[in-house]
Amino acid sequence: MAFANQGDTGEEPAQAAFDEGIGLQAIRLAKAKKGFALLPRRWVVERSLGWLNRFRLLARDYERLSETLAGLHFKAVSVLMLVHFVNLPNSA
Repeated sequence: MAFANQGDTGEEPAQAAFDEGIGLQAIRLAKAKKGFALLPRRWVVERSLGWLNRFRLLARDYERLSETLAGLHFKAVSVLMLVHFVNLPNSA
């Protein structure tokens, strides 16, 4: 299950998620609500983006090939997962 912002709704994102075998759920703001509203599951996305910001290679997009950038994201997420599963010394 993937959670998406209300701006990422429509047929194209839904079809892309379906093609990958992922369910897509849009987190929407109540229409009658004014001001600040806490959206469910939004903190998961914000936390994940904060974790990825620790990697300097992902701070700027200098890569020409999207495969290279995807590989850098894979490497960053792999390191984050290893840190959570294994006690590794803090080395940056």
